[in-house]
This record gives sequence, C-alpha cells and structure tokens, in this order.
Amino acid sequence: MKRILKIEPQDIETESFRIIEEEFEERTGINPDTLDPSEFAVIRRVIHATGDFSFAASIRFHDRAIEAGLAAIRSGKSILTDVNMATAGISRTLLEPYGGKIICRVADPEIAVLARTQGKTRSETALEEGIAENVGIVAIGNAPTALLAAIKLIEEGRANPDLVIGVPVGFVNAEESKDILYEQDFPSITSLGRKGGTTVSVAIINALLRLV
Repeated sequence: MKRILKIEPQDIETESFRIIEEEFEERTGINPDTLDPSEFAVIRRVIHATGDFSFAASIRFHDRAIEAGLAAIRSGKSILTDVNMATAGISRTLLEPYGGKIICRVADPEIAVLARTQGKTRSETALEEGIAENVGIVAIGNAPTALLAAIKLIEEGRANPDLVIGVPVGFVNAEESKDILYEQDFPSITSLGRKGGTTVSVAIINALLRLV
C-alpha cells in the first residue's frame, strides 16, 4: 500500500516540483541542467499538470517562444483560447496586473450562427472572430481546426500574435496540425504527437505568467 504524505496544502505544489526535479532525469533520460531554465520551468509545470513525464521529449519551443510570450504579457496583450475550460484555468490574478484579458468566443451565439453559415467548426470560427482583439498569445489545447485557422491567418497577414501555443489532443488532425505549426517561422510552443489538451495549454500559459 502506498504511503500517504502528510503535507500542508500550501506546500503541495512545492513538494510536487521537488519530486518532478528528483525523478526527471531517470524518467526522461534528459539532464535538466542541459535545458534552458525558462523552458524547463514550462516543461515542469506541464508534467505537474498531467503527471506525464513524456512531455519532456515531445514539447518543442521556437527559439523566440519564451521571449515573445513574456513580451506579450508585459505589454498588456490578451490571451485567446479555443475553449472556456482554458479561461477557467489560466491565472487571472497573475495576468490582470499587466492589463491583459482572457478571450474565448466559442460559446457566443453569433459564433454558432456564423459557423453553420460558413460550414466551419465553432472553434475555428471563434478563433477567426476573436484574434483581432489585442491578442498577443493564441492558446489552442482542444481544436486542431482552430490551430490551423490561426496558422492560416498569420500566413495571410491577417493576424500577428506574438506567440502561438498549439497543443491540441486527439486522433483527427491533432498531430498533423502540430507538425505544421512546428514548421512555421513565428514563435510557437507545441507538443508533437497525439498528446496535448487544454490542461497542457493552460499549464504553459501559467508557467509563462510566473516567469514574467
């Protein structure tokens, strides 16, 4: 039977991070000292949120990803997400002092109408309609269609976010959309393969908010 730790609530996160750091090299084969400290902070929080050390090998950072994300937060730009679950998980306490907002329009009634009219998914339509609202970071954890829409808008010059976090999960176009994102020249953070999800996108943003 597993031994239950007696630990104060405020100490749980600190102890979790200690365990992750203690087990990291054994479980991943990667010496954490060889990683960029800011990138390791992101990876560590993703592992903390998912319990999955395999993200250490699958997460990919554009060379300017961390710098671009922090600059967007500091300048008061907003974060556009693909699902409302992400808006609940992102730390407003850490974001609001800089003036940024969390935007998700997927549940707006007009989005549903537009999506039906245009033959698109609601996530794709919400992304297209929301990306112009002073958005510095696009965070996609659920919908590959939204990630592909973001890439297309950037390629066409109709959007210019500082950072795209693209980690959709699933079996239909999730892996492929992330491969396409990884090939782009603009700042991005992704996780190759089928794994990902809103939990991962939220963890990445909350890690960035703690790095500002």
